[in-house]
Amino acid sequence: MEAVPNLPIGKETIMNPNHQYTSIPKKILLPVDFSASTKPALQMAADLALHFHAELHLVHVIPFFPNTTLPDYVPEEKFHQQAMAHAEHHLDKYKTLLVAKGVKATSSVEIGNDITGSIMEVLEHEKIDMVVISTHGLSGWHPLVFGSIAEKILKLVQCPVLLLHSTQHKEAVKAA
Repeated sequence: MEAVPNLPIGKETIMNPNHQYTSIPKKILLPVDFSASTKPALQMAADLALHFHAELHLVHVIPFFPNTTLPDYVPEEKFHQQAMAHAEHHLDKYKTLLVAKGVKATSSVEIGNDITGSIMEVLEHEKIDMVVISTHGLSGWHPLVFGSIAEKILKLVQCPVLLLHSTQHKEAVKAA
């Protein structure tokens, strides 16, 4: 399989069309952000991995430039190290739970501001056959202008995608 060429900034990465997909996934990807929607998505992905005897790969993307304003005395490198340690700790806990259920699990932590692009790179590198991803049900101008990560993934991948609506989405609908 040939590598996907580097694209200029601002271009969306599309999965390599040469990758062949079967109807039974061998490797499932679950992007996690440690929000409330992570646990139900993790349960669904684990159930699918058990059903198909597939490996489950968890991925977390840390923004290269943090969304928060850091004090001057906290260097970005230290922020990334702390964020990486935090992510790896939580992913290890998830993997322990998955292995106890009989699911083969791996994980990776990526750093980059293009979260969708980072996830797409993991899809290619890990030869993913299926994606399980949850929505956050955000409303307002932000997703309207920038689009959601789940929506972008749905448009770009060429393998099956299971899109889960989070409970946060249901609560937002009730409130409206």
